[in-house]
Amino acid sequence: MNSYSLKYLADYIDAKVDGDVAYIVNGLASLTSANNKHLALYMGRRYEKQLALSKAACILLNAEDAKKYCGNKLIVDNPYLSFAQLTQLFVDKAPGIASVHASAVVASSVKIGSDVNIGANAVIEQDCQIHANSSIGAGAYLGRGVIIGSNTMVHPNVTIYHQVNIGNNCILHSGCVIGADGFGFAPSVDGWQKIHQLGRVHIGNDVEIGANTTVDRGALDDTIIEDHVKIDNLVQIAHNVRVGKGTAIAAKVGIAGSVSIGENCTIAGLVGIVGHLSITDNVHITAMTLVSKSITKAGSY
Repeated sequence: MNSYSLKYLADYIDAKVDGDVAYIVNGLASLTSANNKHLALYMGRRYEKQLALSKAACILLNAEDAKKYCGNKLIVDNPYLSFAQLTQLFVDKAPGIASVHASAVVASSVKIGSDVNIGANAVIEQDCQIHANSSIGAGAYLGRGVIIGSNTMVHPNVTIYHQVNIGNNCILHSGCVIGADGFGFAPSVDGWQKIHQLGRVHIGNDVEIGANTTVDRGALDDTIIEDHVKIDNLVQIAHNVRVGKGTAIAAKVGIAGSVSIGENCTIAGLVGIVGHLSITDNVHITAMTLVSKSITKAGSY
């Protein structure tokens, strides 16, 4: 169990302490579930009743709200961002043991960097590269020529098809499939003729992809997920899509082929985007929207 003084936490997030700087907390919790060893986050007026009844050891809030609470406080400009930073101190991380499990199948041409962990029953095909401090979970599959950057976590039962390139500091959650064929078929008198997908998938740095999400390979050009993109569970990203830097996509979004999404966009749950459209930077698309034409101006839709 990790324990920290309020002074340590304040220094970590550049906060002002109002209270006992030596007080020790050993976890984060909600206002309602926190006890006298927890730090809790206050997010504004809608939580005032919970704040009044909270048994937390310390509350993280902004200067405007600080007067609402008389106990230990950490005061910051952006409590939500500071809370996110504090979670790094309390996350339950598995021990970083570099090893290749005896049951893993690793081709002789695979290049493995320092401090890499490969779990039980993982399969790593020819010419793959796994860079330093990365982890490949149990039952994961890496096809021929896959490149995994440094400090990247591939969770159990992830499937990565051939020639996919994944950057540094990425997280791929269980069940996601990267690089499957895009949905391409030409009609003929004999039925559907498959259009073989000849492109790849390129995923940048600091990208997180949720459980059971699929990112299809390009038909000719690559499907591209740029740096700092965050993708929730159960999202479908079709062939030749480009997702710009810093964009966040919530669960059950479906993005059809050859869509280009700009930087710093947010796409809420159950949105559908028709193929071959362009969405500019700094666009927010609200839940359950169908996007049927390109969006050329920043804003909320």
